Amino acid sequence: MALSGYALTLLEASWVTIQLSLASVAVGLVLAVLFASGEMSRFRAIAWPTTTMVTVLRGLPEILVVLFIFFGSTQVLFLLTGDFIEVSPFLSGVIALSLIFAAYASQTLRGALKAVPNGQREAASALGISKSRAFFKIVLPQAVRHALPGLTNQWLVLLKDTALVSLIGVTDLLKQAQLTAAATHESFTWYACAAAVYLVITLVTQQVVKQLDKKYSLQDGQTVSKKSSVKKSAKTNALEGANA
Repeated sequence: MALSGYALTLLEASWVTIQLSLASVAVGLVLAVLFASGEMSRFRAIAWPTTTMVTVLRGLPEILVVLFIFFGSTQVLFLLTGDFIEVSPFLSGVIALSLIFAAYASQTLRGALKAVPNGQREAASALGISKSRAFFKIVLPQAVRHALPGLTNQWLVLLKDTALVSLIGVTDLLKQAQLTAAATHESFTWYACAAAVYLVITLVTQQVVKQLDKKYSLQDGQTVSKKSSVKKSAKTNALEGANA
């Protein structure tokens, strides 16, 4: 089996799945930040539509979102341009999975943003830093540390949701496993190979997340040690001043 052409096609389909996942999570993270910011906006004209969109995306089954984007995008483009423009299944899959990921990840980011103390924003404002720069340079990096565990789980869900794009014609890992199983009549073997690939990607992802978690933990430890050093020096100076 390792020397057959089927194994090579399964490997190529695995790369399609990885590309689909990475593209979806990249676009989804940007949309998640926009959704979370929109829901937390003080302007109702921004907050209400954003909340409605997120609620709809979270309320619909993922498979329906994929089908709506695939068939609906062509219809919308026809209404706007008057021409029949076919959107590729891969692009439709990226858009659908990005929206699904963003709808759930925005709630994680919203909670993480609320976990950042308001003193951080007030300090940035006192230093004359603009709100947008303070958000991206000060608040968002701290929020990522709080959101990292939740985003990791949502990434794993997204990885498994890539199997849904096989319904719209994308030859991903699961679709290729189905085709190979039908051609060779060895269903268990090829589905087991697909499961092994998914498991390998998951394990690699967990190692990457552990490294990121260690990085943020070290940064927090350095911050705490610096604060304690400042406090100790302040106390020492106060005692020296009192003795003098």
